Amino acid sequence: MSNRLIWQERFNIGVSFIDEEHKKLFSILNKLFEYSKEDGKSQWVCQEGIKYFKDHAMKHFSEEESYMASIHYVGYETHRHLHDNFRKKTIPALERELTRTFYSADAIDHFLGVCAGWLIGHTLTEDRAIVGSTVSKWGDLLPAEQQTSMGQAIIQILGDMFQLKSRIISECYGGERFGKGVYYRLVYATKDGKKWEILLVLEQKLIVKTVGDIVDTQSETVNVMLMNAARYMAQQFVGRIRNQFSPEDAFEIKEENLLTYEQFESIFKGQNPQISLLFDTGAGYFAYCVLAPHMLKNTGKIAINADNAMAEIKNYLDKSESLVKKKILLVDDSEIALQAMKGLLEKDYTVETAKSGLAAIRCITLDRPDLILLDYDMPVVDGSQVLEMIRSEEDFADIPVIFLTGRVDKKSVQKVIPLKPLGFLLKTSGAEEIKKSVDNYLKTENK
Repeated sequence: MSNRLIWQERFNIGVSFIDEEHKKLFSILNKLFEYSKEDGKSQWVCQEGIKYFKDHAMKHFSEEESYMASIHYVGYETHRHLHDNFRKKTIPALERELTRTFYSADAIDHFLGVCAGWLIGHTLTEDRAIVGSTVSKWGDLLPAEQQTSMGQAIIQILGDMFQLKSRIISECYGGERFGKGVYYRLVYATKDGKKWEILLVLEQKLIVKTVGDIVDTQSETVNVMLMNAARYMAQQFVGRIRNQFSPEDAFEIKEENLLTYEQFESIFKGQNPQISLLFDTGAGYFAYCVLAPHMLKNTGKIAINADNAMAEIKNYLDKSESLVKKKILLVDDSEIALQAMKGLLEKDYTVETAKSGLAAIRCITLDRPDLILLDYDMPVVDGSQVLEMIRSEEDFADIPVIFLTGRVDKKSVQKVIPLKPLGFLLKTSGAEEIKKSVDNYLKTENK
């Protein structure tokens, strides 16, 4: 994993010792991101780093719970339950996977992805709820005994269908991204208006290792046949769970969708789940989420039916790679220039903006771009100094940079030649010319 966490002001809740502890946890995870890339040192260093992260998190939870009790926080019990779930289930399950796989790259990615996602989501929602800035997302969860009952039923069915020995990692799965996933949505309804919206998240390798073994395919990646078989097995799987918990109700499938992660995330953020379970199956990660009784409106998803099923699956798989757009970072002290360039490029690229050299370095650290368009004439730190900072960092040194400038004089060009910019684009050039230059460069890189 190449991304790192950047502390932002919006993470502050206004309680100084909690904010400082959150910053420390972010810092520890960032060290783990770095360690995970060190060949030969990853296992030992990650073992020590993970132990340090866990010990620090447990201490922080205890201190935060004491603070909530001291101010008689009304959401104390729910908040403590979330802490307990993370410290007693999520962390131990992630540690077991690391040990079982001898700190494999997948296991390390799982640990970092789940912990980073949990920490960010918990900080922005549950911790901000302590001071009244937000409302807890987990107020609509079913009682613990019902969650446990459904979790055990899912483990049993996974064992019956696929001979998997699964464990619950979390009873409060917050939509964190793990591995390369397939996001599948089913909406059921009864004649009297009851509705279940089921969201399944499956690592692609889990589909290959389960459905792939049953249909005897030689494919090592998810293909159309595997996806189609997985759809029907998923429906049977959900049907068994639904019949076990609501045997008297005659449910019918009203909608079926394959989602992008962004669509899944949008649904998840828009509604409070009643069930949200994350499992380690031993063959890959699996999440089972129930959102009821509300359905989303106009999500931009195409419903799958008998006539379009094969085409939609193929389209989904074809798009899965292309959905990841090339990333461009625009750096300019002028808000007008930033918005004009963003409007020109955002249809075809993921565009981030920064108004200073420091902001640019932060953006690069959090999410490495494929190309930087850098204003040459900026106050305090000009474009050449920003490029010098970029080239001085080993992880960033090879990022291509094109200068955007209002002038191209010999002195300016000579000053930056040793820093190896890709080129210069005049701001006075037409929009079509600028867009064409960017397109041509990124197309060349793809070859």
